[in-house]
Amino acid sequence: MPSGEGLWLKPCRSVHTFFMRFAIDVAFLDGEGVVLSKTTLSPWKMSRWEARAAGVLELPSGTLGRTRTDVGDRITLKQI
Repeated sequence: MPSGEGLWLKPCRSVHTFFMRFAIDVAFLDGEGVVLSKTTLSPWKMSRWEARAAGVLELPSGTLGRTRTDVGDRITLKQI
């Protein structure tokens, strides 16, 4: 995935990296775009279930740290 881009999965409350060869950052968002939880998943891992999530944003590994995104932040998505 190119820097500055991500994959929005909706509805979604859990993701996995089975069969993937690289790590990804994962941010679970509520219906208003507020970050409920975040993590970095290495290959062959499964995220926890986030019951309150409206969807999940998958990003290149390191993106959440580089942008200092934290739980409680609001993310606005732009379709390209």
